[in-house]
Amino acid sequence: MAQRLGRYTLKMEHMPSIQGYAAVVGKKEGEGPLGKQFDYIYEDTTLGESSWEKAESRLQTDAVNRALKKAGVQSSEIDYIFAGDLLNQCISSTFGLRSLDIPFLGQYGACSTMAQTLALSAILVETGAARRCVAVTSSHFCSAERQFRFPLEYGGQRTPTAQWTVTGSGAAIVGNTGNSPYISAVTVGRITDLGIKDANNMGAAMAPAAYSTLTDFLQDTGTKPSDYDLIVTGDLGEVGSTLLKELLQKDGVDLSKNHADCGLLIFDKENQDVHAGGSGCGCAGSVLCSYLLNRLKSGELNNVLFMATGALMSTTSSQQGESIPGVAHLIHLKSSL
Repeated sequence: MAQRLGRYTLKMEHMPSIQGYAAVVGKKEGEGPLGKQFDYIYEDTTLGESSWEKAESRLQTDAVNRALKKAGVQSSEIDYIFAGDLLNQCISSTFGLRSLDIPFLGQYGACSTMAQTLALSAILVETGAARRCVAVTSSHFCSAERQFRFPLEYGGQRTPTAQWTVTGSGAAIVGNTGNSPYISAVTVGRITDLGIKDANNMGAAMAPAAYSTLTDFLQDTGTKPSDYDLIVTGDLGEVGSTLLKELLQKDGVDLSKNHADCGLLIFDKENQDVHAGGSGCGCAGSVLCSYLLNRLKSGELNNVLFMATGALMSTTSSQQGESIPGVAHLIHLKSSL
């Protein structure tokens, strides 16, 4: 059973295993520094579909099927699937996964969704409520631009603080048996809002939530950043990563030696014209389900904190002048029991 540590953290006594995982991405992501890590790279970002939204749904279908195959299990052996995305009513997930016939629980954590679905999968497996769960999420640059900013045909200018929504999907099979990587602990974040209203500065909106959740975890566990091989944030990008380090530094906590950000790992910021880095549900999802889990599985990394961050906004709230609340969920991953 899960054991509560402090106020916010659940320690997994049996440590659920990530039995299989997969990441599929678009052409731009495949041209980045992590290109060789992904399971499949689509050269055509329409994926042969008639709309960007249908293309994103297909990303999830493909990622889940590849993860199931690598885990050596059938969809009928999955008890629950936790899935979400950025689009209204999570249509990428519902339409992408409807043919799998798996009990479905839709999630919305914005760009924190990979950590949210992984946390819930781990909790259900740890408590015995499920034998296996799937955690999956996705995003697509073109579908996100159409919903949250401007249609691509508009040709709008991007501000220096803007981030590039990743076209990609990551899926992980979480089970009660299996080899590494293992899920050791989960910290569910609190909604944090410091009044940022700029929809083109997601890093600034999400950094306070990352600070809050990481601080909660370190206090609950009595640990410090140097106890971990790597502490990975979801998609704070350059702006948000800098702000997170500054916030922690005020508490005397140094994150400079072992911090990485999925939004800065997936793209070559200098040569790929992504401004402040990558973002989107598929950013943390595809980096986790390739590069990070590969390094844990090989033993190159042994003790990792994965913390995906999300901006809980909508087009309606932005148009009404609302601020942008943030949330961050943390998963402690280990390569050995």
